[in-house]
Amino acid sequence: MTSKHILLAVTAGLSLGAASCAFAGEGHDHGGAPAAPNANGPQRLPDGGVFLPKPAQRQLGVRTLLTDEGALPRSFELNGKVAMDPNAGGKVQPLNAGRLEPGPRGLPNPGQVVRRGEVLAYVVPSSAPIERSNQAAQLAELRAAKSLADKRVARLQELADTVPRKDIEAAESEARSLTERVAAVGRGLSSREALVAPVSGVIASANAVTGQVVDARELVFEIVDPARLRIEALAFDTTIGSDIGSATLAVGKERVSLTFVGAARSLREQALPLAFRAEGAALSALAVGQPVRVFVQSKAKVKGIAVPVASLMKNSANQTIVWVKTAPERFEPRPVTAEPLDGVNVAITSGLAAGDRVATQGATLINQVR
Repeated sequence: MTSKHILLAVTAGLSLGAASCAFAGEGHDHGGAPAAPNANGPQRLPDGGVFLPKPAQRQLGVRTLLTDEGALPRSFELNGKVAMDPNAGGKVQPLNAGRLEPGPRGLPNPGQVVRRGEVLAYVVPSSAPIERSNQAAQLAELRAAKSLADKRVARLQELADTVPRKDIEAAESEARSLTERVAAVGRGLSSREALVAPVSGVIASANAVTGQVVDARELVFEIVDPARLRIEALAFDTTIGSDIGSATLAVGKERVSLTFVGAARSLREQALPLAFRAEGAALSALAVGQPVRVFVQSKAKVKGIAVPVASLMKNSANQTIVWVKTAPERFEPRPVTAEPLDGVNVAITSGLAAGDRVATQGATLINQVR
């Protein structure tokens, strides 16, 4: 093969290779080039900060707070539960065993508002057949004796001119006594016990069904005043009871001030029970027996900065951080040390300085920017 033929073969091979690279078969293309990143959108910076443009801040609802340092009360977080206020709640229990019957408005439902003295249900006393038969026999004897006494009174009144007045009065007194005894025994056979509300409030629990047989002292209804409750907290440090300055209860985003009632003098579950009285409309969201967190502020002070609990976040190293706004569109994470304050706010004891602007709303969304 001559050199001219070799040159033509190489040229043809290169042309075929170029054509095969330029045109891929159907279903074998690799898509277009990746889109260029948007430099004006929210993004995590190399130093750990977050670049967040103003439009994104308004869209995410970011709000900041200018911090101020001061003396804050040292606080303790205690586990507690909601209990009934003995002065604003009550229990409804029958004195005798019997069968339940609905009251004038029927059996009350949980959450129903009742007033003091309102009849909630009736209890028909249960007794043995022999006991009821004895009472019926006694009632029959009393009615017979009453009939004879009435006839004797009538005869003596006809002879009032010849019979001493004291005999007539004695007969009348005996007749009245027999009348009252007949009425008393008759009520015992046909009467029923009325279960009345001891206080005004709402039905917290109802364990009643029409026709249900209940025992004496069995709890049928429980009534509470939702605006007045008792909070019981357990303190494992027995010295807290003598160093309580104030106490608060966090109910959602609201704070309810608590009034310290007193500390018990006997341990329960190796802890000292502390009693607090709570009042307010926000308590309507709580139920008796519900576990809650009680924040007790002692008389001792600690130097720190108060910020909302919503400002606290966790970074990848599981450190507690807050996001500080250092520029109009820049946020930086600051590791901090926090102590409980009142359930809604916390005290930052290190990591922040007075004048820092901390993100209080939308901090969770800032923490998720990558």
